[in-house]
Parts: sequence; structure tokens; C-alpha cells
Amino acid sequence: MAVLWNSIQSVLVVVLIMILGFVLRRTGWFDDKFAGTISKFIKNIALPASIFVSVLSRLTRGQLGSFAGYLAYAFLAVIIGYVIAFILVKLMRVKPGRKGIFINAIVNANTIFIGLPLNIALFGDKSMTYFLVYYIVNTVSTWAFGVFLISNDDPTKPKEKTHNKIDWKKVIPMPLVGFLVALVVLLLNIPVMKVDFISSTLTYVGNLVTPLSLIYIGIVLADAGLKSIRFDRDTIVALIGRFILSPIIMILVLMVAGNLGASFPTMASQTLIVQSATPMLAVLPILANEAHGDVEYATNIVTTSTVLFIVVVPVLMTLIQYI
Repeated sequence: MAVLWNSIQSVLVVVLIMILGFVLRRTGWFDDKFAGTISKFIKNIALPASIFVSVLSRLTRGQLGSFAGYLAYAFLAVIIGYVIAFILVKLMRVKPGRKGIFINAIVNANTIFIGLPLNIALFGDKSMTYFLVYYIVNTVSTWAFGVFLISNDDPTKPKEKTHNKIDWKKVIPMPLVGFLVALVVLLLNIPVMKVDFISSTLTYVGNLVTPLSLIYIGIVLADAGLKSIRFDRDTIVALIGRFILSPIIMILVLMVAGNLGASFPTMASQTLIVQSATPMLAVLPILANEAHGDVEYATNIVTTSTVLFIVVVPVLMTLIQYI
């Protein structure tokens, strides 16, 4: 019960800040451009700074081997997730315009705007190293493959005429650049963080990620409208895939890896499992709109999963104590 109560309190912190963003948007404090401004600031400045500080503060050259191992297992879990999602699309005969959205909903998570604040609330800053593992995997999965599934599911274009190229600016976004730069600094043993004004500046800017991310989600929910939530077949299965199948796959991969001799710190396992059960990508409606897909469905599953994670996370945290 103690674990459940602690999890509920951690989630309540997240929820209350989201409610703040929701209320301030509804009362007119935030204009139509504010959410986009926050999103741009978080992704291009605050999060890269936070990741840079976290890598240099919590990762050593001796730990890079185990970090690579975590990446391999997380990628394996995501690949299995894609296979299952493709099978479900075939079995359920998901209609064109929804297929790519449905698959992304099951496999790819909202790591930046909910995953990171949630992780810090549950496990503290010490979990950032393990969060980075899932963030990297999720980013590559989303922008190197997931976005193609949505683009190629455009019901207005003949399949044979649909050709897409990898957008490297999205596959390697600024937060990932922050990680790569920090990795170079770490390998070359450059004492950047020993310079007080640099360390303090990056730390203060990085600390803005959590509150601003949650305020952003509150604004998104206010714009989407909670009254629009509905539970059709495709929505229910996508939610089951995101909140049940995805963490189960991660758990099984970690268990098999453990039986094969891999060693995972408790915080590493819990972080990867929780991240695998975070809500769906906030950008799904935007991607669906660009590909002439089912924007209403994309908006519904994003809104629904964002609301339901409040219940899912405490339950999941309680269950993984027994794994």
C-alpha cells in the first residue's frame, strides 16, 4: 500500500501542474501561440540543457557499455511492439487513415512532455540516465519509422506514388544532439561542469523542462476538449496496446535478458517499464492532419491516454514491485 500511495502522490504532482495549464488556457491567460512557443523552447533549449547536465553528472565512461546494452534491449522491445501492432491492424482490419496512427499509438510514447516529468516525480533525478535510454529509442522509432507509417497511410494518395525521405532533423532533434555533445565531452574528459557559471546556467534552464512540459499538456487537453473523449473499438485496443501490451513486452524482454545473464539495476528496469506505458505521442493529430488521416481519432486517443495514465501509473508501479 505504501508503494501505491507514494505513486499516487507522485502522479498527483504531475496532474496538478497539468490542471494549472488546463485552467489558465481555458481562462484566457495563454493565447493560441503559447503552447507552440513552450513546445519549441522545451525541445530546442531546456531539454537539451537538462540532458547535457544529466549525462555529465550521472554517467561515467565506465558505464557506457551497460548504457549500450540497455539501448539494445529497449530497441528489441519496440521492434516486438511493432510486430504485434501490425498483426492487430490486419486482424482488426483497421481502415486506411487510421493504420499508422494505431501502430504509433501502441509503440511510441510521449516521452518528453509526460514521460520525463513523470519519471522525475516517481524516481528523482537519478533516473535520468535510464530515461535517456528510452528517450533515444523512442525518438528514433518515431521519426525514423513511425512517421512513415502515418505518411504512407494517406488515404488520398495511391500507394505506389507515396515516397518519403528520412527527415534527419527530426530523427536527430536538439535533445538528442544535447546527448551526443555530452557524450563527446564525457569521452574527452572536458571539465565543462566544473565551470560554475556554465553548470549553474545549464542546470537552471534544464530545470524548466518538468513544469513547462506539464503546463503544455494541460493546454493541449484544454484545446482538445475532454467532452470529445469516446471509446470505440480501435481506441480501446490502442489503449490496451499502450498501457498493457507495451509494458508487458518490456517486462518480458528484461526478464529474458536477466535469465541470459544481463544485470539491470532496479531503477533501470522500473524506468523502462514505466516509460513503455506513458501516454501516446502528443504530435499524432498533427502528423495525421499532414497525411490526411483520421485527425479526430488521433486527437481522441491522445486525449484519452493522457487522462487515463493518471490511473494506470499507480497500478503499474504497484505491480512491478513484484517482478
